[in-house]
Amino acid sequence: MHFTSFLAVLPLVGLAVAQQNLVVKVGDAGALTFTPPSITINDGDSVSFQFLSKNHTVTQSTFASPCSPMTNADGTPGIDSGFQFVDPAATQVQQFTFTVNNATAPLWFYCRQKTPADHCTAGMVFAINPTAEKSFDAFQAAAKASASNTTATSASAGATGATSAPGGTAATGATSAGGATSTDSALSPSATTTSDAGSAKAGSAAGLLVAGIALVAGSLL
Repeated sequence: MHFTSFLAVLPLVGLAVAQQNLVVKVGDAGALTFTPPSITINDGDSVSFQFLSKNHTVTQSTFASPCSPMTNADGTPGIDSGFQFVDPAATQVQQFTFTVNNATAPLWFYCRQKTPADHCTAGMVFAINPTAEKSFDAFQAAAKASASNTTATSASAGATGATSAPGGTAATGATSAGGATSTDSALSPSATTTSDAGSAKAGSAAGLLVAGIALVAGSLL
């Protein structure tokens, strides 16, 4: 009886010992990568990110928005290592570690470095426990696709701001609905503009002056 009870306890001990720490290399060989790009872990396992080059982050995001930081339901931010600059002459490896307490759903991460290029849209993303429905490849593809979406949004915003409403300020080289045009800079109260109505009034005054002179000259003759 005692022997049977002892055997029943053994699997529980095995589970406790099985908790592991997985190492992920960030920027290995100067590349914009997490190596490996995805891992599978269990509750209680931990992940250690070793920063090997440049200046990267490990920032939690979502499958739907790969390149945006995640905010938890209670308003707190998701996991974020902060920027980890690696001095080329460094002799020690910087490491960021966290433990996964709930591995029932996938976890998504990216590098939020944007200079000299956006690392996330270049494909520098990472996944924990991806699934067939939400795979790492699909997540990375969405991250890369977000670069074209950002460019399109910026172009659209620029086109919208080119023309102002009546009475507004026209941008450089643009024409406002009020008819005033600026060639070098935005219109300001001190800027000089030409109005068709002003030209017409000047022309009428000149015509009356000429007619008055002719009338005086005729009476003298």
